[in-house]
Amino acid sequence: MFGDFDTGVIFQNWHFLLEGMQTTLLLTVIAIVGGLVLGTLLALARLAPFKPLSFVAGSYVNFFRSMPLILVIFWFYFLVPLVVGRPVGGFYSVLIAFVLFEAAYYCEIMRAGIQSVRQGQIYAGQALGLTYAQNMRYVVLPQAFRNMIPILLTQAIILFQDTSLVYVVGIKDFLVSADLVANRENRILEMFTTVALVYFVICLSGSLLIRRLQRKYAQ
Repeated sequence: MFGDFDTGVIFQNWHFLLEGMQTTLLLTVIAIVGGLVLGTLLALARLAPFKPLSFVAGSYVNFFRSMPLILVIFWFYFLVPLVVGRPVGGFYSVLIAFVLFEAAYYCEIMRAGIQSVRQGQIYAGQALGLTYAQNMRYVVLPQAFRNMIPILLTQAIILFQDTSLVYVVGIKDFLVSADLVANRENRILEMFTTVALVYFVICLSGSLLIRRLQRKYAQ
């Protein structure tokens, strides 16, 4: 089966594949940043003593965590242009979907991180005269982020893998680029083996980094 495996087609189209990987990485990075910011705000809302705000944030999280990501991608791919009233690039539509979807998961991660901070730290901040917002900004959130770095990186790896789902709406990410080359050159085995190896190397590297960080923070 691998006797006529042609590595030349990979090198001949590396620039095309690189463009697709740039799209994948750009989508991943922006979705991580946007999802983390929105997720942190949602976590603070869920922990707020104001019950209606906590209820709304909790409903948001439960709704998106109950939906398959591929369905959310379809929703926003077709819904965003209708809401805006004009055509919107497919990349921006799926980016919105990823940010809103990932925010629900980052919310729960951050909520767990905030609750992992010892109460004594919070009381110490209050004793220093810090307001609730200042206590969260200067005392709680820095420690929560530090505690959650391994799980945040794990979620980032999952998100990187999930970006391949934009295949269903034709966004030219790494997987779609490889598929286009595979069909044009009639080299399906070579291209999808390359995709598998690239994802494996990147995700394995991320997993090794996570293990290292876990050992470091466990000391």
